[in-house]
Amino acid sequence: MSAPGRAARSSLWLAVRSLLWTILLPGLFGGFLPWRYFGLSHVVIDSSSPRHLLGLAAIGIGVVLLGACIWEFARRGRGTLAPVDPPTELVVQGLYRYVRNPMYLSVTVIVLGEALLIGSRALLVYWAVWFVAINLFVIGYEEPTLHRRFGPAYERYRGTVRRWLPRPPSRAIPG
Repeated sequence: MSAPGRAARSSLWLAVRSLLWTILLPGLFGGFLPWRYFGLSHVVIDSSSPRHLLGLAAIGIGVVLLGACIWEFARRGRGTLAPVDPPTELVVQGLYRYVRNPMYLSVTVIVLGEALLIGSRALLVYWAVWFVAINLFVIGYEEPTLHRRFGPAYERYRGTVRRWLPRPPSRAIPG
C-alpha cells in the first residue's frame, strides 16, 4: 500500500476510534445516563420557555465545544479522548489554549443544560458527583500521566493555562 493510502487508512481508523470513544465516554455521562435515569427522555420542549431555550442553547454549545476538542485531539494529537488511546502529541491548540480540560467543561455545559431543560435537581446532584469524580481523576491520574509523557512541555503548559477556569492566555502557549 502506498504512503498516501496508509495515511488515509490511518486517519479513517482514528476517526472511527474517536467516534467510538465519544459515544462511550461523553455519550454515556452526558447523554445516555441523563436520558435514561433523570427524565430527559420524557421532556416536552416548550419553545416559549426561557429555561428550555437556555437549556437547549447550553446543550448545543456544549456539543459544539466537545466536538472541537475531539477534533483537536485527533488532528493535532493523533489520538482520542480515551485514557487508553490518548494523543501522542501534547495538544495545546484550540480550546486547550484557554483551559486545560475543555472536554470535561463541555460535558459540564451539556449536563447543566439538560438540568435546565428538565428542571431536575437530581440531575444537578448527578453533575456535582460526576464533576468531583472527574476532578479527582484529573488530579490523580491525568496530570501525573501527562507530566510523565510530556515532561517540561506539559509543566510549561500547566503553568500557563488553568485547569478549570478559562482565560485568554497571557503569553504564547509553549508547545
